[in-house]
Amino acid sequence: MGSIPDTFGNLTKLTTLQFSYNQLFGHVPREIGNLTNLEKLEFSNNYLSGPLPPNLCISGRLKNLTVEDNYLNGPLPSSLLNCRSLVRVRLEMNQLEGDISEMGAHPNLVYIDMRSNKLFGQLSYKWGESRKLNKLSISNNNITGKIPANMGQMCQLKILDLSSNKLEGEIPSELGKLKNLFHLSLADNSLHGSIPQEIWSLSSLEFLDFSSNCLSGLVQGSIENCLMLRSFNLRQNNFKGSIPTVLGVLKNLQDKLDLSDNSFVGAIPSQLSDLTMLETLNLSNNALTGLIPSSFKRMESLTLIDLSYNELEGPVPESKLFRGAPIQWFMHNKMICGAVKGLPPCSSATQNGGKMEGYKTLALAMVTTTICLVLVVSILVFRHGRNKSKSIVNSRVTQENVFSIWSFDGANVFKQIVEATNNFSETHRIGTGGYGSVYKARVSTCEIFAVKKIHMIQDDCCVSEAMFNSEIEALVRIRHRNIVKLFGYCSSRQERFLIYEYMERGDLAEILRSNARAIELDWRRRIHIVLDVIHALAYMHHDCSSPIVHRDITSNNILLDLEFRACISDFGTAKILDIDGQNITRLAGTKGYLAPAICRHSERATT
Repeated sequence: MGSIPDTFGNLTKLTTLQFSYNQLFGHVPREIGNLTNLEKLEFSNNYLSGPLPPNLCISGRLKNLTVEDNYLNGPLPSSLLNCRSLVRVRLEMNQLEGDISEMGAHPNLVYIDMRSNKLFGQLSYKWGESRKLNKLSISNNNITGKIPANMGQMCQLKILDLSSNKLEGEIPSELGKLKNLFHLSLADNSLHGSIPQEIWSLSSLEFLDFSSNCLSGLVQGSIENCLMLRSFNLRQNNFKGSIPTVLGVLKNLQDKLDLSDNSFVGAIPSQLSDLTMLETLNLSNNALTGLIPSSFKRMESLTLIDLSYNELEGPVPESKLFRGAPIQWFMHNKMICGAVKGLPPCSSATQNGGKMEGYKTLALAMVTTTICLVLVVSILVFRHGRNKSKSIVNSRVTQENVFSIWSFDGANVFKQIVEATNNFSETHRIGTGGYGSVYKARVSTCEIFAVKKIHMIQDDCCVSEAMFNSEIEALVRIRHRNIVKLFGYCSSRQERFLIYEYMERGDLAEILRSNARAIELDWRRRIHIVLDVIHALAYMHHDCSSPIVHRDITSNNILLDLEFRACISDFGTAKILDIDGQNITRLAGTKGYLAPAICRHSERATT
């Protein structure tokens, strides 16, 4: 434990330096970059922060750089961009920044993982020169532009993960030349067009994820060539037509088959029941019709099947899985009946069908609202000082990235949010809190937001308004990796809602309540979640111009993204302190989380 001594920079003959899996903290000494004979540098899984030494590969001898799972930040060393000696590079799970547009010419590189950082730029055509590369992962960064066609020249590539970026354009057909590829993930981007037919020639493919894009057209081609597939995910796209019956020949599908949130029509192919090893089948949120195939009762490996939000009808198949299934798997269909608790028995399905359809129509009518409002498309600038005005400044625009796509047209933004949530329907609701409900909104640009709609209860209108304003005032003052990002808000007499970044895994409390999901939180991830919260609180208490106390830190208010990065949310009870004066606050918080009476004035007192 402790810090790395600067004097290591004097070991000029050193070729190998390994510090991995310890409890080191502080910065990596700049002097290490002066070790011109260094071939291997490893200090992964520590608590190191600050930038990497800028001269890491200036001698052209560095082969192995392994620094993943730390808190490194600052620019990516320019000496790495064209370092031709590199063989193995691991930078993932840090906060490194830098433009990687010139990266890719690494003839000896076998393995590189840069996921979960803050890298930006475009993918260079130079990656085609890395002919020995087995793995390329740059997921969860801010990479833009198109996927270069000459990536199809990386003939040894086995894993390609470009998910969770801002890539656009079409999927290059040249990727079909990567005959050794077994893991391909382009999920959570803005790719459009159809799936190239050449992709189905990848006979070694085991994991395919094109989810959360803007892909469209029919799913067709020689899918039967991909007999090794274990996981197949096309969720949240614009695919149409019928579900291909040929999917039934993919007998090795085990982890998942997810075709949800598309525009598939027609009947569910009975051939899917041949997937006897499949554990998860999700066909929800399409326009499927007809019956649930009775042959599905043979799928004994299934642990989850979601058929909700379609136009299905008829009986649920008789099997142990279906008898114990929750009704949520079948909700919002035309008329499903059977032994599932909450569904009508099939004998009375016909006579009750009219009542259920009437109930759905009434529910939809109640959801519809007429709203005239002005959407303020920016994070506001509040005046500093003791006598801060409670009015919200509408004229200043500080958001640059997401809202620029709407050209700051408030009416258009509001329209897109309403359309994306189907007028705040229950279908899109992902959570409910003390003073608002949260909805998932995927707008026409394929970007996903979390929208918190404030409950407009007449008796509590003053409380709701105060919490609404408090949340805005707190979040416009802070920008931190571990604090949820506020993109904008809408305020009118009829409606109030806030627009945040979308955190894919939801809140920590929900994960801990599910045994299946809690297993993913091993001790290392739990420690990192705690550290993320500590960093956010330390920033709010000590690094802001006016300290901010949250006053309601609970597991319900800690959100996780795909990489288990934790963010503090829900600033409705937050308090901005007057650094030059006295601060008196009422007791606030959630029962079970309040600190002991002697020191519960704020979390600042306890930290």
